[in-house]
Amino acid sequence: MSQLGSSRAQALAERFKISSVTTLDLRGSTIGGSGARALAEAFKTNSTLTTLDLWNNLIGDVGALALAEALKTNSTLATLALTGNKIGDVGALALAEALKSNSTLITLDLEGNSIEGNGIQALAEALKTNSTLTTLNLGNNSIEGNGTLALAEALKTNSTLTTLALTSSKIGNVGALALTEALKSNSTLTTLDLAYSSIESNGALALAEALKTNSTLTNLNLAYNSIEGNGALALAEALTEALRTNSTLTTLDLSYSSIGDDGTLALSEALKANSTLTNLNLRYNSIGDNGALALAEALKANSTLTTLNLTDNKIEDVGALALAEALKTNSTLTTLDLQANSIEGNGIQALAEALKSNSKLTTLNLGYNSIEGNGTLALAEALKINSTLTTLDLEGNSIEGNGTQALSEALKINSTLTNLNFGYNSVEDNGALALAEALKINSTLTTLALTSSKIGDVGALALAEALKSNSTLTTLDLQTNSIESNGTQALAEALKTNSTLTNLNLKYNSIAGNGALALAEALKINSTLTTLALTSSKIGDVGALALAEALKSNSTLTTLDLQTNSIESNGTQALAEALKTNSTLTNLNLKYNSIAGNGALALAEALKTNSTLTTLDLTSNKIRDVEAVALAKALKSNSTLTTLVILDTSMCYQGLLAFSEAFKTNSTLTTLDLRADTIKDTITIELSEARKTNSILTALELQRSLFRENEVQALAEAIKTDSTLAALDLGYNSIEDNGALVIAEALKTNSALINLSLAGNSIGCNGALALAESLKTNSTLTTLDLQNNSIGDNGSQALFEALKTNLALTTLDLWGNLIGSNGALTVSEALKTNSTLNTLYLQNNSIGADGALAISDGLKTNSSLTTLDLWGNSVGDNGALVLSEALKINSTLTTLDLPHNCIGDDGALALSEALKTNSTLTVLNLWRNSIGDSGALALAEVLRTNSTLATLDLGYNLIGDIGALVMAEALEMNSSLATLNLVGNSIGYPEARSLLQVSQDVRFIVGH
Repeated sequence: MSQLGSSRAQALAERFKISSVTTLDLRGSTIGGSGARALAEAFKTNSTLTTLDLWNNLIGDVGALALAEALKTNSTLATLALTGNKIGDVGALALAEALKSNSTLITLDLEGNSIEGNGIQALAEALKTNSTLTTLNLGNNSIEGNGTLALAEALKTNSTLTTLALTSSKIGNVGALALTEALKSNSTLTTLDLAYSSIESNGALALAEALKTNSTLTNLNLAYNSIEGNGALALAEALTEALRTNSTLTTLDLSYSSIGDDGTLALSEALKANSTLTNLNLRYNSIGDNGALALAEALKANSTLTTLNLTDNKIEDVGALALAEALKTNSTLTTLDLQANSIEGNGIQALAEALKSNSKLTTLNLGYNSIEGNGTLALAEALKINSTLTTLDLEGNSIEGNGTQALSEALKINSTLTNLNFGYNSVEDNGALALAEALKINSTLTTLALTSSKIGDVGALALAEALKSNSTLTTLDLQTNSIESNGTQALAEALKTNSTLTNLNLKYNSIAGNGALALAEALKINSTLTTLALTSSKIGDVGALALAEALKSNSTLTTLDLQTNSIESNGTQALAEALKTNSTLTNLNLKYNSIAGNGALALAEALKTNSTLTTLDLTSNKIRDVEAVALAKALKSNSTLTTLVILDTSMCYQGLLAFSEAFKTNSTLTTLDLRADTIKDTITIELSEARKTNSILTALELQRSLFRENEVQALAEAIKTDSTLAALDLGYNSIEDNGALVIAEALKTNSALINLSLAGNSIGCNGALALAESLKTNSTLTTLDLQNNSIGDNGSQALFEALKTNLALTTLDLWGNLIGSNGALTVSEALKTNSTLNTLYLQNNSIGADGALAISDGLKTNSSLTTLDLWGNSVGDNGALVLSEALKINSTLTTLDLPHNCIGDDGALALSEALKTNSTLTVLNLWRNSIGDSGALALAEVLRTNSTLATLDLGYNLIGDIGALVMAEALEMNSSLATLNLVGNSIGYPEARSLLQVSQDVRFIVGH
């Protein structure tokens, strides 16, 4: 992965005009908008390139516009990946226009951008005429309802798209219904990814209906939605009917979908007859033993399923016994994941018995159950006979001596297992001795994890002896044991002759100086080890000196972790000297040591000539200005380092000034972390000058740096032409109105900044007016944080007037600005026309009931806001009443925060009425109000029928035992609430206990 920057991208573009290269991978190269423009210009004439990957390059709308223009004439590019590039609607509109005429692009990846409704609709319109695109990834954008409607309409006529990914797009039931209609007529789509899409039962019902007639879809991902009983039942019925109609679906992911045992029963019935499904993921669905019993019956008849994931499903021995019985006859399942259930001895013994006759299963995950003694013995016996299992995970099962010895005996005979995770068990030295004996004979195991297994030197000596003759093990994880010097020396001796181990993890042991000396000697001879982890191993300078000497001749190690080892100047100087000649090490971790003065200076000197190191972490060492200046100077000539972390040191003005100077010429560093260092005096001016020529850094955090006026002006001047900086934090710097004025002026021409924080800067009305004026023309800023300023109602009026035309801002934070009820009036007017703002923070603004009335009026027509925070505004019952009226109509708001608002029982009653019809609100926060039992009764009543609310915070109200009891009764019927906070109310122990006994699926917070 190269680190080009925009200037090198331009040079590369010139070469590509005459190049014959077909694939160009520039992932994470920070080329920015200007670099993308240069590449786009080259592609207009280039006739060979077929694949271009610009993942995570922050090209923004500017870059997308240029690439779109190139696509109109380019006739060879088939794959374009633009993941994580801060592309918004403007860029999406341009790409959509290009798709209408382009006839070669078959894959377009736009995942993780900032595309919203308008952009999605434009892309959908293009799909109606485009006849070449087969794969479109729009995951992690803000698609929501309208965008999905447009895509669904396009799918009805499009005849080429085979894969559509809409992960984390909040399409909800509305979107699912629209896609359902499209699937009924679409005849090309084979893969549809709808994970994390807020789809509930009704949406699943619709999709299930579509599956009955659709004959092309093979892969449907519905993971992390809220598909409950009825939705799962419908899907199961569709699968059953698919025997006659649908014969294509192979993969179904329903993880984290709340289907429970009822849904699993229905799915199991379908599996008995279904002949296409190969992969079923039911992770975290609370299916319990009943669900497992049903699936087991299905496995006896099903002949296609190969992978079944049942992680964290509350399955106990009864369910495990049933699954084991099924494995005896099932001949297709290769992977079974039962991690984090409650399976004990009887269940494990049954599964072990099944392994003796089963000849298909290759992967079995039993981590974090309760296996212990007899269960382990049974598994060991099974491994002696079984000839197919390659991966076995037994982590976290409290297995002790006898169990370990039994498994070791099995490893001597077993000839198929390659991966064994035995971490977090009580192996101890005796168990390690047994495993070591097995390794001398076993010829298949490649990975052995023994993390936190209470192994000491005796066990390490035995394992070391085994490594001398073993010729298959490549990874050995021994972190967090009790291995000291003698054990480490033995392991080192083994490394001198072992020729297969590539990864050795000895973190959190006490190997000390002598152990490190031994490892160093081994590294001089060993030619296979690539990763050595020695975090918190007490090696000190003695160990560092030895390892440094080894690095001069070692030619295979690429990663060395020496974090928290009390290494001081002598050890660091030695390591630095080694870096001058070493040509393989790429990652060196020296965090939390005692590196100071000469040690840091030596590292800087080494960086001038070293040509392989890409990552160096010096966090929490004793680096001051002198050392920082040296490191910065090294960056001017170093051409490989991409990540340098120097946070939490003693660096001040001179050091930061030197780094600013280095930025002007360095073209490889993409990450420089200087958090918790001190910025003072004129450093901001120097940073600003550096920004004019540096095109690598994309985020700058200057919070609490106490700027002077001339420094703010210098920074603003740099921002005007900056094309890569995407995030700027200037919080708590006393910028005031004059500073806000120059920053606002910069925003008028800047086209890269996405996130700007001006919190706590004493900005008043005049500053807000200037910022508002800039928002009218700025088209890239999506987040503006103005909390804890003094903009008042006039300032807020200007800002919200700007939002009527601004199409980019999605988050606005005005916490603590005293906008009052007059400011709330302007909020209302803006909400009526603005279609992009989705998050608005108005905490502590003295809005009152009148202000709440105004805001509620805006909410009735607004279709974009999803989060509204009115904490501490004294809206009272009247305010709650008018907001409730808005909730009856509004269909987009998902989070409403009303803590500290003097809301009583009447307000709670009004909100309860609204929740009877509202189907979008998922979080309601009423913390520290005055709601008593009457209010709790009203809210409890609505919880019986409401199916969307997931979090209800009633902490520190006036609810007593009666309120708690009715809440408990209501929750027995509610199927959506995940968190209920009743802390700080007057609830007695018996009532609290009755709440806790309702359901294990709801997180209750009770007490005082």
